[in-house]
Amino acid sequence: MTAPSQSAEHQSTAHQSTGESAVNPAEHATSGMWGGRFSEATDAFVAEFTASVQFDQRFYKQDIAGSIAHATMLASVGVLTHQERDDIIAGLTAIKADIEAGRFEWRIDLEDVHMNIEARLTDRIGITGKKLHTGRSRNDQVATDIRLYLRDEIDELLGLLKKLQSGILGLAAKHTDTIMPGFTHLQTAQPVTFGHHLLAWFEMLVRDSERLIDCRKRVNRMPLGSAALAGTTYPINRAYTAELLGFEAVSENSLDAVSDRDFAIEFSSAASLIMMHLSRMSEELILWTSAQFKFVQIPDRFCTGSSIMPQKKNPDVPELVRGKSGRVFGDLMSLLTLMKGQPLAYNKDNQEDKEPLFDAVDTVRGCLLAFADMIPALQPNIPVMREAALRGFSTATDLADYLVKKGIAFRDAHEIVGKAVALGVREDKDLSELSLQQLQQFSDKITDDVFAVLTLEGSVSARDHIGGTAPAQVKAAIERAQQRIAQL
Repeated sequence: MTAPSQSAEHQSTAHQSTGESAVNPAEHATSGMWGGRFSEATDAFVAEFTASVQFDQRFYKQDIAGSIAHATMLASVGVLTHQERDDIIAGLTAIKADIEAGRFEWRIDLEDVHMNIEARLTDRIGITGKKLHTGRSRNDQVATDIRLYLRDEIDELLGLLKKLQSGILGLAAKHTDTIMPGFTHLQTAQPVTFGHHLLAWFEMLVRDSERLIDCRKRVNRMPLGSAALAGTTYPINRAYTAELLGFEAVSENSLDAVSDRDFAIEFSSAASLIMMHLSRMSEELILWTSAQFKFVQIPDRFCTGSSIMPQKKNPDVPELVRGKSGRVFGDLMSLLTLMKGQPLAYNKDNQEDKEPLFDAVDTVRGCLLAFADMIPALQPNIPVMREAALRGFSTATDLADYLVKKGIAFRDAHEIVGKAVALGVREDKDLSELSLQQLQQFSDKITDDVFAVLTLEGSVSARDHIGGTAPAQVKAAIERAQQRIAQL
């Protein structure tokens, strides 16, 4: 639809009476950006209390990108002239350059990133700047900005996850044969390989990547065009705007579109799971680096010392990551609590959605950066790991399986091995250190071939199936894993 130039100008300077109109900087100082409805100026404290520009200015790239797409669409349907579109785009591009060069002055009295940019645009290009807000509201504008921002951040986090996953696979590939104890209840259970243990970390992170990829699909839906809550009377082309901004779809309901923050909550849930996984890894690293375990060394650059105890080397990065998980869990709870009591459509409460979302993004990004650098640099203490696997009768299940293969029912085999373990405890010997005669007192089915089963190498190699800890299976799993992350 192409409207006459005069009509287009008339339309573009008219605004909906929703409290979302374009700012007139000359009027703002006396009556605020909402124009003539109010008879007195906003209290200075209230103006500062309700402002969000202190934190939402980080949206400037997304806000400018959304405005350029909106202006381009308005020109395509005749609401703006091509010259007006070009002037708006040139002005916004110059404003972006000013922001990135540190020349832009953010004004609290203009409340948020949107009005700051729009006011500066009007200063630069005159009345045409006021026409930019035609057919949209700050409600759909901010909802669009958040989605564009979060989409960009998800892409960055996916890249960091992939870097960490690759680092884990690289370390695992070096230690497919390195034996360590596997634990349940933090008690020695069965021997595994260090590579197999690292692959467990990898699987956690793959699920994290899959969740973010899935979350991104729901983030990537465009609310712009919903205006304040009911849509707009202008002949907008939402599909074209969505195409310009790279959205996969447009929102189907204007009420929902401006008030929905499910996508932010969903992201924060996925972020919480990432942090829970990093925290579990951190707990293991903290244990493993202790003098009681000595399983791994973390390079000095990821640790700190003590102000009083000169011998200390503290695993500060894992400890801090473990602690930061609580921040992200709190961010998720903040967003859930924020939304739980809101009626449709937009409410000022939603200004509080940004800081917890920003905090979750920033915290996860920082933790992934630290881990992506630290994990590949871990130095396992191979002899100590092996010695630890020899303690705690880690091959007891192998002896039970051996007896089952000799025709003994598993529950009976379980009892036989329990008696053998009791003897080992009394004599302070591992099962592999007991003599054949000592073992045969519990079952005459035991012959000298049992010692091949009781070795650590025999134990791990026997678990030769997909998902098992056999070195050959770990190598094959690493190859499959490399293919999987290549497809993420």
